[in-house]
Amino acid sequence: MPPSAQSPVPVPVQPEKNLPMPALSAALGMALSYYFYPLLVSVSWGRFLLLFLLFLLVGIVSFLRALCLFPGENVPAFISRMSILAVAVLAGFVLGIAAGRTSTASITMGLPAERVASVSGVLIEDPRSLQGGSGLGILKLKACGAQGGLRATARGRLTVFFPADSIPRLKEFGRGCEILAEGRLSQGSRGFLFSAASVHIVKAAPALESFRTDLRMKLLLKFQSRQGTRPPVWGSLASALLLGVRDDLDTDLSAAFRNSGCAHILALSGMHLAIVSGVLAFLFRRLMGMRWASLVGTVFILLYVFVVGPQPSLVRSIIMYLIGTFALWGLLKGKPISLLCMAFIVQLLFQSETGTSLSFILSYLALMGILTLGEDLRVLFRSRLPEIVSRCFSASLGAFVFTAPVVVLFFGSLRPIGIIAGLLAVPISSLFIVLSLAVLVVSFLPLPLWGVFDFMLTWVYRLLELTVSLAGRVRGFSISNPIPVLVFSVLFWLLILFIKRQDDTYRNSIASFD
Repeated sequence: MPPSAQSPVPVPVQPEKNLPMPALSAALGMALSYYFYPLLVSVSWGRFLLLFLLFLLVGIVSFLRALCLFPGENVPAFISRMSILAVAVLAGFVLGIAAGRTSTASITMGLPAERVASVSGVLIEDPRSLQGGSGLGILKLKACGAQGGLRATARGRLTVFFPADSIPRLKEFGRGCEILAEGRLSQGSRGFLFSAASVHIVKAAPALESFRTDLRMKLLLKFQSRQGTRPPVWGSLASALLLGVRDDLDTDLSAAFRNSGCAHILALSGMHLAIVSGVLAFLFRRLMGMRWASLVGTVFILLYVFVVGPQPSLVRSIIMYLIGTFALWGLLKGKPISLLCMAFIVQLLFQSETGTSLSFILSYLALMGILTLGEDLRVLFRSRLPEIVSRCFSASLGAFVFTAPVVVLFFGSLRPIGIIAGLLAVPISSLFIVLSLAVLVVSFLPLPLWGVFDFMLTWVYRLLELTVSLAGRVRGFSISNPIPVLVFSVLFWLLILFIKRQDDTYRNSIASFD
């Protein structure tokens, strides 16, 4: 038999070393203290337990390091490794407490809450429109007032509901402007809320913020018809997927994304950043090489995040992209899980207030599921399914299993159809984003190409709408208790690990006899 006709020699499957890494250990320690520190200090024995855990960690670290420092002793390598991991856990634990105390900074009013009739401060986020015409924004407080002209200093971040007639002007001035809102302060389940009856612009935003708001508004207008008629049917979705503005998104389409389990597509995240950076890499890699193209992509992506705003899932993606760029230049080494853990630590330190947001939690859990359980599933499915199907299905299932307990906790239901629907919705959405980027470029050129892209985007939009609408008709499961879902997720992952180990053993046994 000629060599070209011979079957390839199977390569023995080497077991992967899934040992804990310092970045993962630090991230776990930080997550534990950040999310459970308020529970510990809320009980009478909580502080004692916290001190006990800290002293226990310090004792373990000191003991392990002492063993490794004895001269002439044959100390196993795993003891040195475990001591490093213990130090990482302790460091993460301390950082998590610091971040948790910063995130839970309470609102301070110089007046009794029942007397507050006005608040003033700076908008730290772009105001959003709600159903019915009203709006929502986050105010960094400076002062509060009461009837009779009484004024006092105030501090903290306050959620403010704006009346409908003030939304256009607030969007025009945008993030960074100083406002005075008159209305009523109330206490909700998540803290203070302020319902404004009237809003006054006290001071315009700084020059850089004004430039950013103006640029953002101009980009939104690019998705409007050039003939000045009504906006194209796909315009609101393009604004949502590229700029994160979902104010004008059709409510039925938004509900279809949610019911189909594909709501994550609407949230700016790593998928959107990967498409933008992929287009840039395609344009500049051949001219400049991969390293310099990554730097150009970094500058562009920083500008992109500056324009759309620091949304938690997008910030996570940009941090990982920057760390990956450092690794590409040889300044940093690490596996994808290490990069994710480092991004978690950095973001929780500098954006500690976003750590309790649902988008933050789901973003990290989904990517962790893709990098761990998703990779195990992909290895199991190799040579059994086409590579593109195996990769997409494994990632979708891994993300679903890891996020399922949190989804049940917040929404009380699960929609497994999202595992399958995502296989179609994600590539269609990616094509839609690429075509939307092309429309932005075409809008600056004196070429009659608008009609061509309008036609293509309309058909892609209709296809995406049909996909999520059909998937949204499949009923989900109503579950009130997340604990059984959490137990099932853990057991499912352990089962996959067991099957994968058996599969690796079987593959190695076949390869050894070939």
